[in-house]
Amino acid sequence: MSPRELEGAVTEHWRATTERGLRDALRTSTAKVVVIDDDPTGTQPVHGVPVVTRWGVDDLVWALSQDGRLVFVSTNSRSMGADVASEVVREVARSSYAAADQLGVDVTFVSRGDSTLRGHVWDEVRAVIGVADDHGARMSGVVLVPAYVEAGRVTVDAEHCILDGRELTPLSGTEYARDATFGYATSWLPGFVAEKSRGAVASDDVRRIDLDLLRSDDLEGVREVLRGADAQPGSRPWVVADAVDYADLFRLSTALLDLEREGRRFVCRTGPSFVRAFGGVVGSPTLDDAAAARVGAAGRGGLVVVGSHVGLSSRQLEHLRRTFGHPLVELDVQRLLAEEDDHVAVVADRLADALRQGSAVLATSRRLVTGADGDDSLRISRVVARALVTVVQRVIETAAPAYLVAKGGITSSTLFSEALGASRALVLGSLLPGMVSVWSPVDGRRPGLPYVVFAGNVGTDTSLAEVVGRLEGSDRKVGP
Repeated sequence: MSPRELEGAVTEHWRATTERGLRDALRTSTAKVVVIDDDPTGTQPVHGVPVVTRWGVDDLVWALSQDGRLVFVSTNSRSMGADVASEVVREVARSSYAAADQLGVDVTFVSRGDSTLRGHVWDEVRAVIGVADDHGARMSGVVLVPAYVEAGRVTVDAEHCILDGRELTPLSGTEYARDATFGYATSWLPGFVAEKSRGAVASDDVRRIDLDLLRSDDLEGVREVLRGADAQPGSRPWVVADAVDYADLFRLSTALLDLEREGRRFVCRTGPSFVRAFGGVVGSPTLDDAAAARVGAAGRGGLVVVGSHVGLSSRQLEHLRRTFGHPLVELDVQRLLAEEDDHVAVVADRLADALRQGSAVLATSRRLVTGADGDDSLRISRVVARALVTVVQRVIETAAPAYLVAKGGITSSTLFSEALGASRALVLGSLLPGMVSVWSPVDGRRPGLPYVVFAGNVGTDTSLAEVVGRLEGSDRKVGP
């Protein structure tokens, strides 16, 4: 099927039909969905949901007490080693069960990961399964559905791809597959599962739900694939699901909810879009122009922090500078590694001076510095994150920006939790269709400060400028 055929294969009637079927299934489910998010960017397609970045039982009680079906726990585990990440996920799952028991509610789990397949996929899923077993809530298997429809990350014939116009590019051929920490050899999902499980799961044992099945009238066929996985004795089998459109995700979610009534539950490892469907989020999350300008306190200066090093982020930064001319203060990573304290002090002073005049940008130097191996690269990332936290914390105490845009998953997590000292927020919506979340912190040093979570790997070259323009109420042209 060509890219054009993929995009045109779902009619509005079919999309509405599948959404109605999902709504009917959701009415029979009372479970809260705890989304264990390995960085803060999983909230992009949703609105009106709570987020916590700490996971004590009290934090989960607060989150589970909010309206709606979804609760996000942002762990930042993508910045951690596998063993630490696994233990963090276990802590979240244990606290979730304890809080649910206090409140008398039921919980199930989604492990939300990167739509470009980075992260501790195998280890985090295994951690959830282990805690569920200890709690007497056996999981029937794992469903992997990494699609991010809004960003053109789709799965076709089990191959996870980027859909860009008329081109369908397997992720294995992109910079994401060459990631210093989370690289992979194949984006054909059965093979990817085998690779990340270190051979514990063979690609031939991974079951598949394809587009033809999802787009047929045979919903029972989807349920049978899932039931067949559950029937494999002595194992927690993996199922991979195609998805190009929300209709595909509505259909898959409906089948999973039907099986929930039969006592079968699956851990879902997903990209952002599945969470919106399975969580029953109604309506568009995108803020209109007036709401976006109110969020950004139009006319006052804001702070943009760019920590992500992927090529797209660098192009977006350059386009922002060309469009608005906001002063750029650079955190030089090589200098930082040599003289951390002195360089941080100089950068903080320069940034505070710039912010007193209006909006300003703080960015890490664009040349990526990597370590000797994956763990060493993560260590360098943590040093950079610590420096960004120190700079931003000093600046918000003296210059009081009207908003804060954090570009990059690890960057947005550490700035929220450490620079702002916040641990709870509500998701107001997004600034681009299904992308770029706005959080409103409910605690910390600046409650209510509009906090914009902008993943490093989403949007086009102009998207960062578009976001800043919407926050500042600007009608300046931001196109190429």
